Amino acid sequence: MKKTKIVATLGPSVESYDIKRRMVEAGVNVFRINFSHARYEIVREQIEHIEKIRKETGKHVAVLADLQGPKLRIGNMPAGVELKTGDTFVLTNDDSPGDDHHASVGYKTLPAEVKPGELILLDDGKIHLRVKETDGKSRILTEVLQGGPLKSHKGLNLPDSEISVPSVTEKDKKDLEFARQIGVDWIALSFVRSAKDILDLKAYLSWLNDDTPVIAKIEKPEAIRQLEEIMDVADGVMVARGDLGIEIPIEQVPLLQKKIVRLAKRKAKPVIIATQMMESMIEQLLPSRAEVNDVANSVIDGADAVMLSGETSVGKHPLEVIQRVSSIIRSVEEGVRFSGEKILPSKSDSRFITKTICFYAAETALDIGAKAITTLTASGYSAAQVASHRPPAHILVFTHNNRILNRLMLYWGIYTFFYDKMVSTDETIRDIINMIKKENFVSPGDFAINLTSMPLTEKGMVNTLRITKID
Repeated sequence: MKKTKIVATLGPSVESYDIKRRMVEAGVNVFRINFSHARYEIVREQIEHIEKIRKETGKHVAVLADLQGPKLRIGNMPAGVELKTGDTFVLTNDDSPGDDHHASVGYKTLPAEVKPGELILLDDGKIHLRVKETDGKSRILTEVLQGGPLKSHKGLNLPDSEISVPSVTEKDKKDLEFARQIGVDWIALSFVRSAKDILDLKAYLSWLNDDTPVIAKIEKPEAIRQLEEIMDVADGVMVARGDLGIEIPIEQVPLLQKKIVRLAKRKAKPVIIATQMMESMIEQLLPSRAEVNDVANSVIDGADAVMLSGETSVGKHPLEVIQRVSSIIRSVEEGVRFSGEKILPSKSDSRFITKTICFYAAETALDIGAKAITTLTASGYSAAQVASHRPPAHILVFTHNNRILNRLMLYWGIYTFFYDKMVSTDETIRDIINMIKKENFVSPGDFAINLTSMPLTEKGMVNTLRITKID
């Protein structure tokens, strides 16, 4: 079984129960709801399908709710508008339809927040405008540096500007209420600029009495400057290379991706690589060689997951793209030795014992060639710690907490099992060994490393490592 996980975006191409089930059997671990385009009645049906798949296959599958965030867009445009390089073009904050000379923008305070000389990019960076002047109230005069056709509701990026738009919009709040109703496992926030954006979302979730973990999507220059602070408060990160490659020079993205993955592993937070992984498979049955290398490099970097967007949501070959990505992952994982941070925790760390045992579990698995590391957990903390070290063994998590059975499927190498017995440590380990033998994770003669908390009845933090030879 592969260790790198696959996130697949829901959409028109995968509305049927059958296609989703076949995608899960082919390797999907997480389904993503893109709330930029979601219709509630359709999403509700999709969630019913996923719950049915869980029950019928016994597989644990997570659901990720991806909030739109403060995405800026232009208003309505007539057909046939094309901006010409060298012309002037006006952006206004009223609601009037656009034309060849102007377009409206929904963000009312934009004229007060941009400055002359700053860039404004439209339609995923296809059109470049430079601000010439602004009246600070309703009108921005720009020069077209790079023209092209402009259609209604295209996105607007501001790589040079710092704007005050709220990180959690009114639309996001409405979507969060719905996400709570359907029971999602993760929430992703788009266009994160600072740690405060994540804290604001968590405060709102706390007000709703919701503790769903939050993923910060890294796609703004401001986020790069506060990367470590953001990662300290977020529960995971996504390298959202689409808008990131528009907001910063695109040649900087590859090394930045590697930096984010390294930092996420060090902090034991899951990291997703997203955007255009297998873009050509939206139309074609085979990916390009460059796309295969892109997926492979994300696996080699040690990312927890790779994400597919249009490839599954609107593509012609959603099942085939999952099969292809799974094949790439398995092929790369067979030939690569992964690694995490070889840094022991500080003795002053409140979880020093658990972190140290998880570190040595990964090291011991490498030394003795263990096929599995098992851990009994109520919160998933020890599982995340083990996964951050990228051991060669599968990480098999046993828990009575139904909420984390699906949630942990986003993490590298982790597979989850329900277990709620309250028996002795020896009997628990015997149960676990029998379960992983039945699931073919281990065979007679293999070694397994078992992590537990003793005494078991206190349900404390992991404090015990045991090596078992399978008979």
